[in-house]
Amino acid sequence: MKWILIRHGLTRGNLEGRYIGCRTDEGLCPEGIAALKEKTFPPAGRVFASPMKRCLETAAILYPEIRPEIVPDFRECDFGLFENKNHAEMNGRADYQAWIDSGGEMPFPGGESRKEFAIRCRRAFEELRGRNIGEDCALIVHGGTVMAIMEAFARPRAGYYDYQIRNGQGFILRENGSWERIG
Repeated sequence: MKWILIRHGLTRGNLEGRYIGCRTDEGLCPEGIAALKEKTFPPAGRVFASPMKRCLETAAILYPEIRPEIVPDFRECDFGLFENKNHAEMNGRADYQAWIDSGGEMPFPGGESRKEFAIRCRRAFEELRGRNIGEDCALIVHGGTVMAIMEAFARPRAGYYDYQIRNGQGFILRENGSWERIG
């Protein structure tokens, strides 16, 4: 059995380098839609997705014949006060600099920590694995969700940020932990 982990397509916020988390439910931008339509991903028997619009739109493009099952805990991190802002808008803010200096480990002011977010995503993935679904599944989620799952389950082990991917890219993760990049 394979898990096909795919980061949603490009959004306007992604183009502008914004922190687009679980508070901003934006859809795909025209460039993101066009890029996804040019890609081919492995077939899947079932599709699971974050409830965010950008993930549901991506699922509809990549797997139009399969209705995605919503997994609420696959939603993006809560970026708190940084939501929908980019580096240029926050440059010089003490809270932003403290977060940068922590290597992204501090909680976002008014939001989640990377650790809390990762635990939420991993728990949701473990629940899916526990169902013994028996067929290849696509997960249409967020970059952070993919990184959290890969950090915990991919072998050999690597760090969270080692699994960064661009929009419309992903990994095939096998039950034994072996993996490959796709997209």
